[in-house]
Amino acid sequence: MSGGLGRNDPCWCGSGRKYKKCHAPIEEQMAIYHSKGCAVPHLGLLKTQQQIQGIRDCSKLNIALLDYIGDYVIDGVTTEELDRLIYEKTKELGGVPATLHYHGYPKSVCISIDNVVCHGIPSDRVILRDGDIANIDVSTIYNGFFSDSSRMFCVGDVSSEKQRLVNVAKECMELGIEQIEPWGLLGNVGQAVNDHAKKNGYSVVREIGGHGIGLQFHEDPWVSYVSKQGTGMLLVPGLVFTVEPMINMGKAEISINESDNWTVYTVDGKPSAQWEKTVLVTETGYEILTY
Repeated sequence: MSGGLGRNDPCWCGSGRKYKKCHAPIEEQMAIYHSKGCAVPHLGLLKTQQQIQGIRDCSKLNIALLDYIGDYVIDGVTTEELDRLIYEKTKELGGVPATLHYHGYPKSVCISIDNVVCHGIPSDRVILRDGDIANIDVSTIYNGFFSDSSRMFCVGDVSSEKQRLVNVAKECMELGIEQIEPWGLLGNVGQAVNDHAKKNGYSVVREIGGHGIGLQFHEDPWVSYVSKQGTGMLLVPGLVFTVEPMINMGKAEISINESDNWTVYTVDGKPSAQWEKTVLVTETGYEILTY
């Protein structure tokens, strides 16, 4: 993107600042890390200030949807009804559900209960019951920008074992996010997540991770939660991605429902929990966009 730009020319990102005062120092720093063998993101993954504001606006809608749906997560409700409520509220707020028809996915939200790890498809045959834990994963398009986040909901009287899993899964996500810093490495996030899960006797799903987001639903980088400290992509200001580890009470192994090719289960049938936030790498640390 910076090819042919003079240092006193307006920066390619549209900030209005001179290139030498805007992205030139970032690109120079990236080049130094690249020369040392570090994986660096391509410039197209670094969001401009205008794009970041668009993602922020979309994220506000995404947060509002998760705030809204919480009152309806009760004993006896079907996941189909929750899906309908999410769809109608998204349209009311001027957005579009990002999951609807994405690679054939049939619904506006993913709702994953107990031993469903992720991508649970809403159905009028799936009913939330007292004692269930459920992950509700909302993804939204607004004015051409994408946002994504999920929360765990406890239905009624949840066992202490399930409540502990939910709490530790949230801690894993938060500890991973705390590792995000400009010019740090993405592998540090996964190391922190995995260490905390294992310390508490849990396992981390290996095959499914976080992802870049903003201009598309899924972008680079892919975010592993079994990665090692000091490895992975360089965290450059302007990079936006999700932190969403899936923490299993039992073993890490998963299986995919062969009839729908979406629903992911724990192989041993034990519960799984997940929280998700979208994070922007800034020049001084990070900014949480969706939660």
